[in-house]
Amino acid sequence: MPFPSVNELRAKFAEAKYIVDDDTIRQVYLAGVMRKPILVEGPPGCGKTELAKAVSFALDTKLERLQCYPGIDDEKAIGRFDTALQKLFLDTQAGELGTEWELIRTRLHTLDFFVQGPLLRSLQYEPRQCVLLIDEVDKVDEEFESMLLEILSDWQISIPKLGTVPHKTIPFVTLTSNEVRRIGDPLRRRCAYFRAEFPSVEREVEIMRVRSRAVSPELQRVIAGLSEALRAYRMEKPPSIAEMIDFERALEILGITELSAEQGDLLLPFLAKTREDRKRLTLKDGFDSLVRNAKAKAENLKRVVS
Repeated sequence: MPFPSVNELRAKFAEAKYIVDDDTIRQVYLAGVMRKPILVEGPPGCGKTELAKAVSFALDTKLERLQCYPGIDDEKAIGRFDTALQKLFLDTQAGELGTEWELIRTRLHTLDFFVQGPLLRSLQYEPRQCVLLIDEVDKVDEEFESMLLEILSDWQISIPKLGTVPHKTIPFVTLTSNEVRRIGDPLRRRCAYFRAEFPSVEREVEIMRVRSRAVSPELQRVIAGLSEALRAYRMEKPPSIAEMIDFERALEILGITELSAEQGDLLLPFLAKTREDRKRLTLKDGFDSLVRNAKAKAENLKRVVS
């Protein structure tokens, strides 16, 4: 069992500064006990990858990461034979094997001569399980997605010339998707499904409190309010949680303790990451209206808390 109890997992998440609701903590615990991969879908920047990092911290184990991209192949994900090492073996050791070519061929096609990729490494990790993060799985094609089914069902990999490689340990698997492409039903069927969204103002304030260096609760509330205002502004690239923490860091370096419209041009590189977003935020009253909105949200939150 990966986690002795829900309470221990909750404590570990808190230690890792991973802020999440109690239902999600219990769901992660269940997925671990049931050896069930987790598929986390949601917009870019809402903290999907952080779940795998928090679980890795909680288990005190290695995080094995497969970063997906269009055109990724089995060699990048599973691994490949090291032909240079095979040749070196033939040059130095083949004489001891004589002319038994079948024996030589079999010896060359073993894990000793195989450079393991993240998928195979995660199954061979021992003595205890690691965490396998398959990041942005929506970027791969259906063929690659189908290759993952064997791993997530039987915890083994079939490799040409090597055969079927069984697991030594079963990793805790998290797959993330930005919904660029709909993930197929066979893969979904093998996973527990988590829906990720950008946090509420209240939740982002809590995240800022444990992860940022701002000493002013008021400034944290304003930044969280600005996050929500920006994400509701129909930006091409809404700011992620990590980017808003970077934004807070920029304010700290500059000694800014209160947001104002006059700071727009200075702070835009941390908020607008596309030409169109920058254009919109530099329109008359664009940044000013967002700051006013953020302060209003912060004031409302302050009254609710009080």
